[in-house]
Amino acid sequence: MNVLVVGATGGSGRAAVQQLLARGHHVTAFTRSGQLATEHARLSVLRGDATNQRDVERAVQGKDAVVVTLGITENPFRVRFFGAAHTPTSVRSEGTRHVIAAMKKYGVRRLVVQTTYGVGETRDKLGFVDSMFFKLLLKPQIVDSELQNAEVTASELDWVLAQPVHLTDDAADPAPFLSLEGETGAMKVSRASVGRFLADAAQDARYVRKSVAISGPMQV
Repeated sequence: MNVLVVGATGGSGRAAVQQLLARGHHVTAFTRSGQLATEHARLSVLRGDATNQRDVERAVQGKDAVVVTLGITENPFRVRFFGAAHTPTSVRSEGTRHVIAAMKKYGVRRLVVQTTYGVGETRDKLGFVDSMFFKLLLKPQIVDSELQNAEVTASELDWVLAQPVHLTDDAADPAPFLSLEGETGAMKVSRASVGRFLADAAQDARYVRKSVAISGPMQV
């Protein structure tokens, strides 16, 4: 398959690229910088802005599937009270909207989008502490993630929504706990584990038009 990863320089995006390459796919990493630390014969790096429709169309054309891992890496306190300095707070919804339009234009069906646990179908399953954290500190990002979630579910594409709990940079890559009902195991999961699921979802029909909660392995 030829797979496009939008947001490929973030932690989950890089992990998805690595996992897709390991499965033998051809991968195009779409980034604003046009740079990626990984080098591989089946990896192409394309510079562009997800909020620019023309850039996105150029990236989507000729692909078999698209994985979206857009987000804001800036300090959440700064974003909440002063606004994002480098990335529009609407990057998730706006970028995903452009991806969906381009996919429809070029007949690409499989769309895998990473959002977060606690939006969409899992909104009412969030614990009290996390719910307050979302409202008080992450409100701009959560509002945009809800818009993104709505764009995806209304797209009529073969979409998959990946909803991980708190992300870590742990090197360990245990098989994550996956649930279609919003159930969770440990409330931390590595970006490496999320990348594994994103790569699986790009070609596994079991997850089509499903929201999948992704958490750490169940505690024994």
